[in-house]
Amino acid sequence: MSAAKHSKETVQSFTQGETLQDRYRIVRQLGAGGMGAVYEAVDDRLQATVAIKETFSVDDRLRRQFEQEARMLAQLNHPALPRVSDYFTENGRAFLVMQFIAGDDLAQITSQQPGPFPRAQVIAWADQLLDALIYLHTRERQIIHRDIKPHNLKLTSSGQIALLDFGLAKTRAADQSTTQSSNSIFGYTRRYSPLEQIQDQGTSPQSDIYALGATLYHLLTGIKPPDALTRAAALANSKRDPLTSGNELQSIVGPELSAVLNKAMALNANDRYENAALFREALKRVGRKEVHSLSLQIAANPGLRRSSATLDPFDSYSILRPEADLFRISKRKHVPALFAVILAIVLVAIAVAYPGNLINSPAGLPESVGHAIARSASDAAVLRQTKSESPPKSVVIRNSSSSASGEIKHLNDSQKRHVQNARTPKPRSLKPPPFSITP
Repeated sequence: MSAAKHSKETVQSFTQGETLQDRYRIVRQLGAGGMGAVYEAVDDRLQATVAIKETFSVDDRLRRQFEQEARMLAQLNHPALPRVSDYFTENGRAFLVMQFIAGDDLAQITSQQPGPFPRAQVIAWADQLLDALIYLHTRERQIIHRDIKPHNLKLTSSGQIALLDFGLAKTRAADQSTTQSSNSIFGYTRRYSPLEQIQDQGTSPQSDIYALGATLYHLLTGIKPPDALTRAAALANSKRDPLTSGNELQSIVGPELSAVLNKAMALNANDRYENAALFREALKRVGRKEVHSLSLQIAANPGLRRSSATLDPFDSYSILRPEADLFRISKRKHVPALFAVILAIVLVAIAVAYPGNLINSPAGLPESVGHAIARSASDAAVLRQTKSESPPKSVVIRNSSSSASGEIKHLNDSQKRHVQNARTPKPRSLKPPPFSITP
């Protein structure tokens, strides 16, 4: 590696091709700030692309904080959070190796395409982020991110949101009070940070709720919210809160979603949502109503049905997506109705073919069906016999009249016997059981 000299004031960045730990080959610098830089690199041992984060600070306390971040992130496993694979120091510089997530962050996208994002899409992103915050806030060693903003939200190629940069994160024991008792270590982003963090009064899970609310406000309206310090100063001077409701800036936001954001961005932490789960539930209700409204529009205008798939923001990931089973009817429910229809058709056909047998016969339908089957078999037997023993055609013609009269007589006699049997039905004989029960 070409060692890069640095001091507390200036830090020389790495150039393409330089290698760290004889393993990580620098590809390019992704970004740099006052506290560190991030590089894209290739792990030559695993042939995988990684992100390497460097801290510029030489202060021992901040170095320990950086190492703590590495240990903390190495234990996390959530689809919206990057995975950490290594931590090392080299030439007095500290580095963190983590999963490389390709794509642009939302701050870059906003700068390229100014204006608000689609409302339903922002709600879907918020759902992913709140799922990650619930995961962080409910761990045995509670983790508070403390720097949620568009710059730290990266949109992946699959449409998911990744929450990056835990440089300001801190941990504390799960049994510690959730009030503002933990002091901030350093840094904040003024437009998105709560008042307690700006005034260094300590942070809590409600601090992340404020930051996410401010971020969603920016994404939905296209305008950065006023910072909490400015808002507090206006209220202290008996002036109106300079935070304008989102629906007043963009009507598409709607009053319900604006009320959710206002509660999340309350200056007093006690007035915000108590935890990320409640914040998520409030957004879920808004999202469900939006999906229901879209369904009503599609039902009223079938022309929208074809394009509805492109309007659904929940295809990639979200609990807000309606369950498909709610609109699915089991095929088993059709079986009884189909069977009843087939049986009715059979009964009508038999009634038309054998009306006397069906009405007058004491045996009813079973005898009629049996009679029809027996007659079909008898006709088939006569036909086979006629084919095998048929006399010459001239004989058949000469005896046709007598044969016909005999057949008619035979039918009349058969019908008479059948009528007599119908009037005086014979008692049914009881068949013995197939197995004897006697010893």
